Amino acid sequence: MNRFLIAIVGFGIANAIAEPIPDLPEKATLALDEDWSSGRIDPHRWYALRKQWGNGNAGVVPENLAIVDDEVDGMRRKVLRCLAHGDRYEGPISGLWGKTARVGGVLVSKQHFASGRFEVVMKIGSRDHPRPAGMVPAIWTYGYRMVKVITDAPDAFHSAHPLYHPYLQQWGPGQAFYWSEIDFPEYGKAGEYRQPMYNTFLNKQHDSTTFDVGDAADGQYHRYVTEWRTGLVPIADITDDQVAASEGFYWVQDQAIPYESYWGAPLKRLEKDHYAVYTGLSAKHWIDGKYIGENTKLVPAMTGQLNLGVWLPDWAGPADWESVPVHFASIRVWQFDDAGDVKGILTEDITDSFDNEGKPIRD
Repeated sequence: MNRFLIAIVGFGIANAIAEPIPDLPEKATLALDEDWSSGRIDPHRWYALRKQWGNGNAGVVPENLAIVDDEVDGMRRKVLRCLAHGDRYEGPISGLWGKTARVGGVLVSKQHFASGRFEVVMKIGSRDHPRPAGMVPAIWTYGYRMVKVITDAPDAFHSAHPLYHPYLQQWGPGQAFYWSEIDFPEYGKAGEYRQPMYNTFLNKQHDSTTFDVGDAADGQYHRYVTEWRTGLVPIADITDDQVAASEGFYWVQDQAIPYESYWGAPLKRLEKDHYAVYTGLSAKHWIDGKYIGENTKLVPAMTGQLNLGVWLPDWAGPADWESVPVHFASIRVWQFDDAGDVKGILTEDITDSFDNEGKPIRD
């Protein structure tokens, strides 16, 4: 029996039949197909982070990424290995400030993706150590952009900078931050592996949801599939003089418009004084063909890069071990080009936060 079918039976065949993975839309295009058969990480497709975020860890480094041989469906293949170094690690690889413990590895796609199907074959840990407490293996999309203004009135809109939004200020006055992220899933909070997080981030707002994934973290490969959909949602009572056009979209410029009616997202002009919001509608998730759950709250519509890897924040708990791998056998991404996609606004690569000597990089 096919291993993926065995996994479906283990999860419960009734749910798998109730919500099967749908056929791809006719307009879907295969935008990324990676199986590491070249034996290397293609720099035109991927880049590795040297970055620390959150507390209680020394970041992620490129040295913890490698293409190795592993058995996938009974065959030896090239796979991506992302290593997590736990609290007991004392080897030569270090992260922020030269610290060796609690250092992971994350690989990021060069391409930004919008609505579509994301299919990732991932294995967490090993059969002997399938659910290591203290680390966070994850698959996620992420995009960001900081829009800054120099002004004595940071809590107002500014016609010369239509993308600046006073409600999106972070890290200081006059700094508005756009954020797009979907986690599918993020394992390991407080050592939890049966109920990982499926989070969404829409600018300053986010929703954290957990779904039961059974024993998917069992030291074997499983196929994770997520479908992200976007659309245009009409918004009432907006006139042309309350918005400004910039970079192919329309942006709210009036605080009288309720923020929760658009959450900082751009608008599409349909006709005079008539607009719709670019909106993330849903993100549905399957593992080995079994329907896991769906995000419908605060789903982003702006593009994000695909992230694969593992990190060790303090909220994952103690990592009482030396080193544990997370493997990725293949990645395929189809793009749906839904009407609600916001492309060309979030376009930057994620920046490193420390150098190869472990010293923080200052802006």
